[in-house]
Amino acid sequence: MEMTIHSTPNAQIRSFFLEGRAGRLEALLNAGVPDARFAAVVCHPHPLFGGTMHNKVVYHAMKALNGFGFPVLRFNFRGAELSEGEHDYGEGEQEDVRTALDWLKSEFSLPIIFAGFSFGAAVGLRAACPDDTVKALISLGTPVAAEGRVYNYDFLESCAKPKLFVSGDRDQFGPAERLYEVTQAAAQPKRFVLIHGADHFFAGHLEAMRSAIEFWVRDTLLNPAA
Repeated sequence: MEMTIHSTPNAQIRSFFLEGRAGRLEALLNAGVPDARFAAVVCHPHPLFGGTMHNKVVYHAMKALNGFGFPVLRFNFRGAELSEGEHDYGEGEQEDVRTALDWLKSEFSLPIIFAGFSFGAAVGLRAACPDDTVKALISLGTPVAAEGRVYNYDFLESCAKPKLFVSGDRDQFGPAERLYEVTQAAAQPKRFVLIHGADHFFAGHLEAMRSAIEFWVRDTLLNPAA
């Protein structure tokens, strides 16, 4: 897919557009190191409620993954900020995630880590689980019920990729007891980290969320037990 490059003051950050089915998708790439072992994509929360790729949780997740030298792609779902198209209530957004995954495959030919926050997790997990190039999944603030929307994760029962779930024990859109049910039903391998005192947006607990990602990547993907 062709992309339009914009000049940026930092050469390590590329601003461009992905060519998606609904039109161009605004994107940012934080460059990795030449010998990176993975590439990653991080998806943002609900665009109708202000979610974009500049969200603080998305940014901290990017920093955690980029800290290992992985190239990390962020993008705006259709209809968000400069991305073309219209919001499609989670259906077309799955295609947006596939567009991002295909671009990463073409650009880097590396195994991919998927990460998503809230709506970005619910939508992205569905697109990433069946993709053979995606080797690991991170779900932050996994939503169960929000503003009348109910999310179903039955597909995780057959998704046998390493999975990390990180949420706050005060998450207003994912009560801990419901999250335990979701993670219990998901296929192994998996890890569920519940951060004490954190709400859905990890306010005041972003460093703890970031540390959970870093520990899991190091322990599960880079230095797995023999």
